[in-house]
Amino acid sequence: MIEQGALRPESWRKSSYSGGGGVGGGNCVEVATLADGRVAFRDSKNPGSGFLLFTRAQAESWIKRLKDNEFNQFG
Repeated sequence: MIEQGALRPESWRKSSYSGGGGVGGGNCVEVATLADGRVAFRDSKNPGSGFLLFTRAQAESWIKRLKDNEFNQFG
């Protein structure tokens, strides 16, 4: 359970790959690191929709799998 206020608005950082338009532009991910080391990810276009929460090791594994295109069901 995340305590009230653990993820304040100033805690979130937008991806440097967010872009401002064009192909993929505006498809942003924001990340926040909690005091205990866990990492949260959310959609910057819809921040109220919730977030994914990982340990540091889980986050690193998830990002590696994304980069390796493991989740591309069409590829």
